[in-house]
Order: sequence, then C-alpha cells, then structure tokens
Amino acid sequence: MQTQNLFGTEADINDLMNKRKRTGLIWQVVFLFSITLAILFLLLLLLSIIDSTFGYVVLRNDVEPSSLVAGKDSVKEFSRTELEKAAKSNLSSGILRRVEYDKPLAQRSERDLVALLEQYVIKPKVLKTWGLWEGLTHTKAIEEYSKAESGSYLTFKSWLNAEFLLADQSADPLHAGIRTAFLGSLWVILITFLFAFPIGVGAAIYLQEYAQDNRLNRILQLNIFNLSAVPSIIYGLLGLAVFVRAMQSVTSGSMFSSLTDATANGRTILSGGLTLGLLVLPIIIINTQEALKAVPASLRMSSYGIGATKWQTIWYQVLPASGERILTGTILALSRALGETAPLVVIGASTFISVDPTGIFSKFTTLPIQIYQWSARPQGAYRNLAGAAIIALLILLMVMNSAAIYTRDKLSKKKRLES
Repeated sequence: MQTQNLFGTEADINDLMNKRKRTGLIWQVVFLFSITLAILFLLLLLLSIIDSTFGYVVLRNDVEPSSLVAGKDSVKEFSRTELEKAAKSNLSSGILRRVEYDKPLAQRSERDLVALLEQYVIKPKVLKTWGLWEGLTHTKAIEEYSKAESGSYLTFKSWLNAEFLLADQSADPLHAGIRTAFLGSLWVILITFLFAFPIGVGAAIYLQEYAQDNRLNRILQLNIFNLSAVPSIIYGLLGLAVFVRAMQSVTSGSMFSSLTDATANGRTILSGGLTLGLLVLPIIIINTQEALKAVPASLRMSSYGIGATKWQTIWYQVLPASGERILTGTILALSRALGETAPLVVIGASTFISVDPTGIFSKFTTLPIQIYQWSARPQGAYRNLAGAAIIALLILLMVMNSAAIYTRDKLSKKKRLES
C-alpha cells in the first residue's frame, strides 16, 4: 500500500523525478549540441582565415634579376657588393636620394637592400593566388598554370610576416602592411579608454551607491540598458554630428594650434576615440554596477561601523573589492570597440592612408577598416592580405583579454594576501 503525503503518492513522486531527469538530460544534450556547433563554426572561420593567409602565388617580374647580375635568378642570391651596385645603378635618382636620406645604402642590411630592389626595380606582379588547402590539393593544376604564363614563376608565400607588420599601406599587395592601421587602432583605443572609463565608473558609482530609487533614476537606468543594445552605426551618426561637425574646431585641433592638419576637418583620432567611447560607455556602466552589486553588504556595514563616511567606504572598501570585475568588464568593452568598423566609417576614417598618426589630431585608419577595404577589392591578393590582417587583429584581441585575466588574477591574489 502506497503512502499519501503532501506531494502525492510515492509512485507520483518517482514519476515526477524521472520526468525531471529526462527533461534535464534533454536540455543537457541541447546545450552540448549548441556548444559543439558554435565551436565548429568558430573552427571553420579560423581555418578559412588561415587558408587565406598562406598559399601559392604566381608572380611575374618587370625586370629579371639575371639582367642585373648575370647567372643569378633571384635577388636573394646577390652578394652585398652586388646588391649595393644594383641599387645605385638601377634606382631612380629621386628614390635613391630619399633612400640615402632615410638611411645610407652602406648602413642598410642585406635584407633591406633586397626589399628595395624587389620593390623599385624588379617589381614582381601578382598574377594569381591560391589558398593553403587548394594549394595542397591542386598542386599540379597550379604548376600547369604557372608554366602556361610566360615569364612567370611559382612561389609559396606567407602573407603574415615581419614585413607585413612593419610596412605601411601600399597599392602593391606584395608590399602592403598594417603598421599605419595598427598604430591608428592603438591611438583610438587609448582615447576611448581615457574618455569612457572614468565617466563610466563614476556614473555607475552614482547610480548604484548614491541615486535614490525614484522614477527619474529608473528611467535613466532603463535608457542605459537600451543604449547598450543600440546598433553601432547610430553612434557613428551621433559622432559625425557632434564631434566631426559641431566640435570641428576642437577635434581638428585648429582651436589649439595652427600647425595641425587642416584637411582632417574633424575626422581625426580624437573624434574616433570619443565616438567609440560613447559606444562602450553604457557597457562599462552596466558592468561596473554589477561589480558593485556583488560586493557583500556586510563589508559596507563594517566600514560604517568603525566611523567611515560613505565615500571613504566606497573608495577604500567597495572599489578595491570590485576592482578586478570592473577591469575585466572594461577590457571586454574595449575589445568590442577595437573590432568596430561602422561608426568609424561614418565619421570619415580613411580607408587608404600611408602616413602614421602622430597625435590625437591626425587622420587615421584602423585594422577593421583596413580589413574591410582589402576584402572589398576584387583582386585575390588583397583577400590574402585581409586574412593576414584578421589574424593580427585576433592576436591583439587575445593579448588584451589575456592582460585582463592576468591583471584580475593579480588583484585577486593581492586582495587575498591582504585579507
């Protein structure tokens, strides 16, 4: 005979428990399937990028190396003396003067001399490129194509190399690099951090610690949540109207000096950083509020109990206790800003610029904009460059996130030691 209780008979309870187990198992399978699918798509994306970054290239030289030094088919086979002699006799007078002004040929390394001759004398042109997978699976077809093109030669190329990282933009994909875009990204992110971090943390402290629970503050809080979900291009339109046009004299630097670049017209690093600062500001506020909420109320009460004021409690107890979470949330917000393209395109960031930024009033471009510009070109070589730039951007993002995790762990260990 089954006993009856508040939850039904024993059989009813067993059926309910079995049903819950089956439901939990189903949802566990759904979650595992979702995670597996997400990881699979991420791996496919990463493999696609790697495939574009390495592969075979068919090139054709404007000038054959053997015409410079008899019997040698590659500039890399030239001796030091032959490299200097070929550079002096084949570089145009204007280029030679510029090269000698920057650094005399006698003081340059053999690698620099090889790069000079390849860029200004040999001038190899890309006929066709293949990805890594296609190069491994269709090697014979690629070799036949190279043989069919008179004067061409086949080589395996890694588009991600030291020259690519250190070179500026160029119309020739073989000599194009991301130095200018990389420096522009660093400048913009620095301005974004200096603008958004103090304002975001200060606003979060007010809303969480000082603001009363009234209608006005609830509306303000609701709007902050809504602003965190606004499409980024809307912030670009706001930045265009406010920072580029209304504040042009400030963002272009003409208010402070007549020596700034007047052609920037407010489309400067300062405008880009402030625009992205507005973009991540709601995210920093929300993350900081959540970090402050996680601090136990007993910590505040203990501080008040020994006579500390509200601000002393916040500054010496609450903020140190929540500092690691605030820092992590800020770095993640900046990582999002680093990958943004639409707002910067709207405010007029340059898609092609070969001059490195020197200050906050300089024209600029960033890595995402450079990737977008290369991806939009029809030539296959530029898609290879885009793949290499994506890997460089991913590495930069990983460095930023790793720095956040490392700093968080350091602060956490320091806090445990002090306690």
